[in-house]
Amino acid sequence: MPSDSTQPTPSDGLVTTQRLDRAREVTAELGLDTVVVTPGADLRYLCGYAAHALERLTALVVPATGAPLLVVPRLEAPMVAASPAGALGLELVAWDETDDPFALVASELRARLGRDPQALAVGARTWAEHALGLQRAASGARLELATPVLDRLRVVKSDAEVAELATAAAAIDRVHARMGEWLRVGRTEAEVGADVAAAILAEGHVAVDFVIVGSGPNGASPHHELSDRVVQAGDLVVVDIGGELASGYRSDCTRTYAVGGAPDAATAEWYGVLQAAQDAARAAVAPGVTAEQVDAFARDAITAAGWGEQFLHRTGHGIGLDTHEAPYVVAGNTTPLEPGMAFSVEPGIYLAGRHGARIEDIVVCTPDGARTLNEGPRDLVELPG
Repeated sequence: MPSDSTQPTPSDGLVTTQRLDRAREVTAELGLDTVVVTPGADLRYLCGYAAHALERLTALVVPATGAPLLVVPRLEAPMVAASPAGALGLELVAWDETDDPFALVASELRARLGRDPQALAVGARTWAEHALGLQRAASGARLELATPVLDRLRVVKSDAEVAELATAAAAIDRVHARMGEWLRVGRTEAEVGADVAAAILAEGHVAVDFVIVGSGPNGASPHHELSDRVVQAGDLVVVDIGGELASGYRSDCTRTYAVGGAPDAATAEWYGVLQAAQDAARAAVAPGVTAEQVDAFARDAITAAGWGEQFLHRTGHGIGLDTHEAPYVVAGNTTPLEPGMAFSVEPGIYLAGRHGARIEDIVVCTPDGARTLNEGPRDLVELPG
């Protein structure tokens, strides 16, 4: 199976040897012998190789001491050479169909460490058969998650990463600006969603990440996707959409639309509460403010207005090469914000059986406060029927 042909080149500032150096430093600092990363966003972040997750083991091995290596099936070695990973000077170890790749990784680790590894950390989304295969081959090493290492590296975005997120945000804003072309009375959510998905690609993404069109009562289900429900006059419609750029960085933006008629006074009132809460949470973003404090700014405003039980989820999530990653903007997360952290601010109010609304923007913490990457209107957008 071919790999993604739209991977970034080292010259774009996204793939650097410094990331590998830093991964090795943090691995040693946390008392781990090695971090092993398999296909997914962590692998792409560290070396630029956008590999597919398959039964054959592909693994970037970053020991606390010694040089990292990339272990791949021999039939995929040419794709590594053609990817940004090929320009990093990584040692490439290709294995044949009759080889045991887990034993190969363990042998390479013993050579670098001078002993059997004792603490082996794997990525959170490593397949269980791969994680357990590595543990067995490493003489029963203690298996841990590499999340503390990888989150520390990925949570603060570089200027180049922020630029990619801004490009993605502008692209998804253009899709929302065209919503009146598709979102009309008499069309099903699925029909609207198909047009939106095509526009996500047309406006600059290389892949559609997700499309949520929640009309009427479906808007009260935060993760509703698409159905055959027909949009009716007077519906509120929650549209939450996102895509992936060629670089792998993501967009994610939600707007709520009133279709075929202006909302009644009661709806306008509670939507105003939601809008004020989202504004307050974005304004609260600054270095040193904790993630849970940002959540509280949104939640407290909605609760004070009497809608707290209808705000069903956290206020936000980090975004980068994954749509959902650290930091999570939720009660209990005492992580202080730092310049370069990028995350969504997306409070919602959901009235079961009736309708719902959500406003979502991607925000980047800066030395001076917050930069909101999405620029589209946050009002309840009225569309003709």
